[in-house]
Amino acid sequence: MRTAAAFVFAGLALPALAAEQLPDFRPGLWEFKRSVDSGDGKPATLTNQKCTSPTDDMNRKTQSMATSGCQASPVTRSGNIYSFSFKCTLQGVPVESKSVITFENESAYKVDVQSKQGTRTSREQLDARRVGDCKVE
Repeated sequence: MRTAAAFVFAGLALPALAAEQLPDFRPGLWEFKRSVDSGDGKPATLTNQKCTSPTDDMNRKTQSMATSGCQASPVTRSGNIYSFSFKCTLQGVPVESKSVITFENESAYKVDVQSKQGTRTSREQLDARRVGDCKVE
């Protein structure tokens, strides 16, 4: 279940297929605080940091989603809120997902993903913040 939920989250940005382009985010050291509720009453929380470009990550994942046969709705925008949904079949299981991205600025965003995989539902919330520059060693 969590593997598919991670796959759902991985498809957050679909700019190549979208009517509305998602905003750009600054590369650097980002902190990601993620909470996943798989419907079992035991939400899992994970925090990690990594040097990345969220915009580039989203574009790479978009290409992966498209080659997996997922069908995305166009991205819609209302102010700083970006929404889209998609449908896939992963390992024979139908997956539907609705994602809402709240753009705070080029260094912060939040995501709420609600998905249904077969008869199971899950919800993932992500708070992403740029916390500094990447250290070059």
